[in-house]
Amino acid sequence: MAQTETSINIPQLLAVALVGFFAIRWYLNKPPPSSGGSNSSSGSSRGRAVDPAQVAQISAMFPQLDRRSIAWDLHRNGGNVAATSERILTGRGLDNPPPSYQPPLPAQPTEQRSSVAPSAAAGQPDLITRYGLQSRISDKGKEPVRNEEQKRSAWTSDKAARAEGLKKRREDMILEARRKMMEKDAGRA
Repeated sequence: MAQTETSINIPQLLAVALVGFFAIRWYLNKPPPSSGGSNSSSGSSRGRAVDPAQVAQISAMFPQLDRRSIAWDLHRNGGNVAATSERILTGRGLDNPPPSYQPPLPAQPTEQRSSVAPSAAAGQPDLITRYGLQSRISDKGKEPVRNEEQKRSAWTSDKAARAEGLKKRREDMILEARRKMMEKDAGRA
């Protein structure tokens, strides 16, 4: 019996090369960017939903900008607040969104935006509430001013005493900043 040896011939090599070429081309090919009306379909296929909290955060930092433009930039860069802020701060500005882009954001009235503090707008309580310092504020809204001697204390080796001292210093700093801010506001009025 004769032994047959299999070999690869030229048509087989061409077929493998052609199939490989098309497979690599298909794998590396990206769909072309859509224009105009089909932006919403390409955005939804990427799964980039705009978070209203992120839009509110940037809008609080830059109240002169349109919320729709902020939402469009966040949509384009995948919800990266830092990239949008950097773009605004470097002076490049934000692109106008296409007319077909309608973000699902509730409109925030301008009166409410200007009257609410930025920390309250972000859904965080103020520092007095967060650290429970209401009892240290007197009825008039001003807290008693402490002596510098009471603020300064020696560093101890007891961990609990250090933690208590640092907590007291934090509270004193918050109350001192509040007192200075109220004096500054009273000076303007």
